Amino acid sequence: MPVPNRKSPESLQDRLEQVMDLLHQFEQAEAAADDGADRPLEEIPGRDELQQKLEELHPADVAYILESLPLEERLTVWQLVGTERDGEVLLEVSDAVRETLLADMDNQEIIAAATNLDADELADLAPDLPRDVVRELMDTLDAQQRERLKSALSFDDDQVGALMDFDMVTIRDDVTLEVVSRYLRRFETLPDHTDKLFVVDLQGVLKGVLSIKKLLVTPDDQLVADVMATDPVIFYPGDDAGEAVQAFERYNLVSAPVVDSKGKLQGRLTIEQMLDYIREENETDALNAAGLVEEEDIFASVWKSVRNRWAWLAINLCTALVASRVIGLFEHSIEQLVALAALMPIVAGVGGNSGNQTITLIVRGIATGQVQMAHGERLLRKEAGVALINGLVWGAVLGVIAWFLYFNIPLSIVLMSAMVLNMMLAAFMGVVIPLLRMRMGGDPALGSSVLITAITDSGGFFIFLGLATLFLL
Repeated sequence: MPVPNRKSPESLQDRLEQVMDLLHQFEQAEAAADDGADRPLEEIPGRDELQQKLEELHPADVAYILESLPLEERLTVWQLVGTERDGEVLLEVSDAVRETLLADMDNQEIIAAATNLDADELADLAPDLPRDVVRELMDTLDAQQRERLKSALSFDDDQVGALMDFDMVTIRDDVTLEVVSRYLRRFETLPDHTDKLFVVDLQGVLKGVLSIKKLLVTPDDQLVADVMATDPVIFYPGDDAGEAVQAFERYNLVSAPVVDSKGKLQGRLTIEQMLDYIREENETDALNAAGLVEEEDIFASVWKSVRNRWAWLAINLCTALVASRVIGLFEHSIEQLVALAALMPIVAGVGGNSGNQTITLIVRGIATGQVQMAHGERLLRKEAGVALINGLVWGAVLGVIAWFLYFNIPLSIVLMSAMVLNMMLAAFMGVVIPLLRMRMGGDPALGSSVLITAITDSGGFFIFLGLATLFLL
């Protein structure tokens, strides 16, 4: 019995290495041909093997390989990908890598790549395409596809209307299940993730859904109207995509209908789109937490990377200067008690870690809809209690360690007090920062870790050195 070809991370890495080996052989042969051999490019050794290998791979695997290659090698591989697969691969690669691939294509190549895509797939690709190309693509579509594309482009990226697809099976409610079964057998394949059929009337208004499971186990002479579910989970094009994700998880959905205000079926959402949305949101949150403005191609030019990173680095520089001036205010105190210089980074570091824990929980709660502005006061009390207990426990541990190092009980008490106060400050800011950003309409995750670290560093230095100056010197 043959072993299935599983797309595990290990086998994917093996494929990448195989492609890189073939690419290296092809480049060597190409260089030799350029040095004097008079042969067409198609006859260069290694080209056919590399192209064949790419043909065997899933578009998502090709996308992974393209993302893993430096720019010159990436473009070489991209030229060997079959034109009929270009559109599928472009949909799979990251936005940053897609930009480099599109820049290497002329308008006719882009149109040829996009010709085989559905309206919802074109909507994903359209924002990255030149306007004249989008207009030409519009002209190649029939009236229905054109309207679907315009509809998808009219919604924001975080709305259901931008995520729904139009590849679905609809049936009437006044036919028997036997008729439905015969109708389905006329299709070569069903749309991906088809776990239910959508029951509509003559005007296209959704009346219910018929589960494929129900279709298989119910007698053929039953009418669709008698066995369909009349209260399915539905979405509207303007609904928030994050709320749709939560509904998919809560109700264990595989697909769900999208209807307009009059109940007319517009499209459907599938679990695949929800997973893609979750992945993109997680990547965005991770970048925002690090202060990166947008997704960055790991092999991008130096200047592009600089532009993507400079904004929050500038903010970080300003906050670091503030922290340094706080230390400067207490230079005289540090000169008198050198132990302060050794201990103050501990207070700031633990406070920063505590603040990041709080801010991560709050941002996650906002993302899942569990945290609202009205919860602010309760969350502040709860996080203050956590910070107080943690501050007393770990402050006492640190105080004991400081006593063993310096045999100075007042210093240990000041250190413990500073630890408690800085962790309380971190808890307060960990709740306030994301809630304020949410209230102002911004992304709660954007730069949050940078801000909380800056505040706990400056605050930790000021609290510890200020207490030491008041009570030790």
